[in-house]
Amino acid sequence: MEQQCNNPSSSSSKADRKTIEKNRRNQMKALYLKLHSLVPNQQHSREVLSLPDQLEEAINYIKRLQIDLERMTQKKDSLKRGENSSSNSSCGRKTGLSLPHIEIHSVDSALQVVLTTGLDYQFIFTDVIRLLHEEGVQVINASYTLICDTIVHSIHSKMGECAPDQYGAARISERLKKFVGGC
Repeated sequence: MEQQCNNPSSSSSKADRKTIEKNRRNQMKALYLKLHSLVPNQQHSREVLSLPDQLEEAINYIKRLQIDLERMTQKKDSLKRGENSSSNSSCGRKTGLSLPHIEIHSVDSALQVVLTTGLDYQFIFTDVIRLLHEEGVQVINASYTLICDTIVHSIHSKMGECAPDQYGAARISERLKKFVGGC
């Protein structure tokens, strides 16, 4: 037995096994830290969790993500098929507004125009912009939102020096309302 302990090849293989085991433990520690960093902190963010608790938390988190993914996939599929009853019922024209509809709000030299149209009034927006330019109004920002088959245009503008008074805003407002009402 003394020969085996004093054998240099035996001690070097023992040292190699120790080194391999040390490297394996360090690699596992690094992997556990990486896994723990990917899981969002729960209520126990202040207390240090044991390794089994950290693994359990990661497993539960992955299960929650899988359930959320399945639910979102089902929702996406139902939306593609048009089976979402809540969105279908809200798409009906229940607003009571006859389209096209225009609202004009004037504060000092600022003029906000909200134009609500259907999909069949494609060019009315450009005509409203043209009328504003004819009145000397500078368009600052224009955007739109599509809600089912209704388009809501929002135009933020500033009245020029031609029409800074209240009468200019009233004149522009009346002209826009007549134009939209005639469509």
